[in-house]
Amino acid sequence: MSVVVFGSINIDLVAKTSVMPKDGQTVIGDEFFTNPGGKGANQAVASARMGAPTEMVGRVGNDIFADELLENLKTNSVGIDNIFIDKNTSSGTAIIIVDASGQNRIVVIPAANGRIDESDIDRLESALKSASILLLQLELPIEAVIEAAEIAKRKNVKVIFDPAPAQALPERFYPLIDIITPNQTEAELLTGIAVTNEQQASESAEELIKRGVSEVIIKMGSEGVFRTDGKEKLYLPAFKVKAIDTVAAGDAFNGCLAAMLNEGASIRQAIEWAQAAAALSVTRQGAQQSMPTRQEVESTFKLNSERK
Repeated sequence: MSVVVFGSINIDLVAKTSVMPKDGQTVIGDEFFTNPGGKGANQAVASARMGAPTEMVGRVGNDIFADELLENLKTNSVGIDNIFIDKNTSSGTAIIIVDASGQNRIVVIPAANGRIDESDIDRLESALKSASILLLQLELPIEAVIEAAEIAKRKNVKVIFDPAPAQALPERFYPLIDIITPNQTEAELLTGIAVTNEQQASESAEELIKRGVSEVIIKMGSEGVFRTDGKEKLYLPAFKVKAIDTVAAGDAFNGCLAAMLNEGASIRQAIEWAQAAAALSVTRQGAQQSMPTRQEVESTFKLNSERK
């Protein structure tokens, strides 16, 4: 069985600066580089580097970045047969500012990602024939994301949904989600409950369960992870590392989570591995290039690799 990712494929334009600019302020940056990115593609690379057979469904544009984006996915063992080259637009772009503490601000221009249509849905449906897990995010049009989840439900494919970039969701979407993985900001936007500690995370998660989600995993950064299915609750502290760039940490988490569940890990084991992958990713620059391999996670952290 495989992991299928239906999501965005971007080129990241990254500026590093010692101080994040305020409104109306110009600052002198320290470094600039480009990087393959996009939440969907990041999660696909994270999954593949953890050893899961992984297929990407999405679009790139007709520009100088398309070949680089496709070749990078292929090099990382992500299947690209279901990626469409849209000759009428550019590839998705993310403009990212990262400060000295590793915090970031991002502007995303969807371009090809925003032109997903029924032909992409048809490719997705074909890819799901051999899948156990579908990874979804919100850098594609919301109606396409919902339709993808509906197809996955009909095919008994587990839907793992990362509600980022954060936005309000239609009520009909929640029951289609097997696992939702918001960070603190996203959880607060969805539920109206601020998440700064375990108790608040529990309250926010319970609200999402009431809306029909089967399982909630709230990513709390350096504060750890909270998980519930409405019956059992689990809190796991974070791995302690020195962050230099938090871009795509959530994608590392989701991709690893999917890969571990795909091979039969328990939810606790999958979360621990996902936390470790995310922790390693923030010690490196960039998006896809920061995704750790399985061997790197194993050699850095002592984790229980037994399967249920």
